[in-house]
Amino acid sequence: MDSKSFRDMQVQTRGEFGGLGIEVTQEDGVVKVVTPIDDTPASRAGILAADLIVAIDGESVQGMTLNQAVDKMRGAVNTDVTLTVLRGKEKKKLEVKLTRAVIQIKSVRSRREGDDIGYIRITQFNEQTYDGLKAAMQKFQQEMPGDKLKGYILDLRNNPGGLLDQSVAVSNAFLQRGEIVSTRGRNADETQRYNARPIDISKGKPVVVLINGGSASASEIVSGALQDHKRATLIGTRSFGKGSVQTIIPLGQNNGALRLTTARYYTPSGRSIQAKGIDPDIVVLQDVPDELKGKDDLKGEASLKGHLKNGDKNTEEHGSQAYVPPDPAKDKQLIAADELLRGIKTAQQLAQKAPEPKVEPKADDKKPDVKAPDAKAPEPEKKN
Repeated sequence: MDSKSFRDMQVQTRGEFGGLGIEVTQEDGVVKVVTPIDDTPASRAGILAADLIVAIDGESVQGMTLNQAVDKMRGAVNTDVTLTVLRGKEKKKLEVKLTRAVIQIKSVRSRREGDDIGYIRITQFNEQTYDGLKAAMQKFQQEMPGDKLKGYILDLRNNPGGLLDQSVAVSNAFLQRGEIVSTRGRNADETQRYNARPIDISKGKPVVVLINGGSASASEIVSGALQDHKRATLIGTRSFGKGSVQTIIPLGQNNGALRLTTARYYTPSGRSIQAKGIDPDIVVLQDVPDELKGKDDLKGEASLKGHLKNGDKNTEEHGSQAYVPPDPAKDKQLIAADELLRGIKTAQQLAQKAPEPKVEPKADDKKPDVKAPDAKAPEPEKKN
């Protein structure tokens, strides 16, 4: 990794950076605000969702990539930046001066499903993840005490992974004992095992984990551990299959770093995730809009050129569906999780008879522009 790639990776794993606090995407050559993040310079300055950022410090964003625009908005804490914004149908022009502050990447989002289920979405595994999960679970336990809380939905769909220690901590939030994951290098004496401590802050409540073709690496560690211990029911589609461990070796100031693959992940039962992924207990396919059909699948680790082989012959799998409807009312996987936790349907009733279609690799498949271990299709939003 060059020095910029290394810095970007450190920002993602730390989960904080100097910036403004807005999620943005690119639209018609300009930067569009998806949403301002609460209690940040952007929200305090009155930046609104759907605002169009056309210039940064007087420099037009036309011709910039989204990453270039984000880099210009990020910077040292307590420094100023001026955004030129167009607002509303009338495209009212505004000049907004903001002072950069420390922005935390919120990797955990939560809400109540009705008045009896706690829904927790983890978007990545950074240094903030376990603390965010613990806070969400404690809040649910206060709001829905005793038997009122039917259980938890842990949504790991399209989560590309991240830090190993955070995946172990998240798994331990639902486990009292036993192995969570092991990593095995090419030498037997390099094997490391990570075991649960008697924590289980979920207090034994039922758990459903949602996974799909975009769930990779740390997401697969959590899914595999809870599945092997029969602590959770997995619903969705087969995960990505990113089962290798990277060691980051810094190369000195401003020289970047080397990302070296050094081991494989194994679930508690000894399954290798690599190029195979985790199969859910209940396969539930989403209804994909016509305009997205054929584009809703990720090919998976096994389809990447030069990928690390599984080692177990004839077990590699080539991707699965990764589409998640933006409207929860149309999210068949989420609905199935609700019905299972509330006892409306059994696992047998939810299981689909039709097998999940395989995504066969093509001869000209190329490795997508992704960063291991966060191997997944990149999402359009950026935080800055």
